[in-house]
Amino acid sequence: MTASTATTSILDAEDVSARLLDSAAQLSYDPSEEVAWDEDLDPKLYGLNPEWSTLYGTDLWNEMTEDQRILLTRHEVCSIMSTGIWFEMILQQMVLRDQYCQDSSDSDFQFALTEIADECRHSIMFARACTKMGIKAYLPRRMSIELGRGFKALASAEAAYGGILVAEEVLDVMQRDWMRGENVLPLVRTTSKIHVVEESRHMTFARAQMRERIQGKSVGRRKASALVVAIAARIIVSNMVNKGVYEAAGLDVDRAVREAKNNAHHHMMMRTSSEHLMAFLHDCGLVTKPAEAIYKRLHML
Repeated sequence: MTASTATTSILDAEDVSARLLDSAAQLSYDPSEEVAWDEDLDPKLYGLNPEWSTLYGTDLWNEMTEDQRILLTRHEVCSIMSTGIWFEMILQQMVLRDQYCQDSSDSDFQFALTEIADECRHSIMFARACTKMGIKAYLPRRMSIELGRGFKALASAEAAYGGILVAEEVLDVMQRDWMRGENVLPLVRTTSKIHVVEESRHMTFARAQMRERIQGKSVGRRKASALVVAIAARIIVSNMVNKGVYEAAGLDVDRAVREAKNNAHHHMMMRTSSEHLMAFLHDCGLVTKPAEAIYKRLHML
């Protein structure tokens, strides 16, 4: 990479961040004002579109009562929100570490702090939504928590922003459906809309940072980063729906886990939600054979 190409890349990244700062100034939400927190929950409405339930389309789903289906989807959405909070806390620490002692006059620095402020509001919003639904937080598995500690402490540059993008892209596609679901709780629809609008800026920022950081890197560096991002994806996706949601819905947990694991419909939904992400990672040279094997196992490819 020539010096002029590197300079152009930096200027392009700064231009993206400047535009994102303008967007944030014009269109941001305050969840404490936008969400109808005092509104009663309609007992007939789902927590997420039924099609996004891990059991939709299975024999077990067909045997469940409507009340069980509604209860399950509410627990599933709270499990996904809880995972979102967990990863948003990892994200904030990685972005802060990346921007530590950087030039505060740069738009990259200023948007990074804007993103952190957004993520703080989102985490509080998700926590309040789960509390409103009367559901306690679902925590990741112990091993995943410890792996998350390592990831946030050690991941840098394109690997860190790649992990961020995985979490945001997959959830974005889900929430675009939830915010339009007429059979979904208004509480979930509104929180999803807020998250979709503000996370679209975060994803644009992460993509710009990844392109800038990966440019000119060696084949070995790309292979290592590709594997780290894929492992991060496995940790995130595998923790989205805690098996405790099945017990909460009064189901046979072992059978529910087994049917969810083999649910072809949900596998298809996961591939759909990952299409843009996989195309971007391919474009960056971050889908190697080992990484591809992990994504296929997660049904993201």
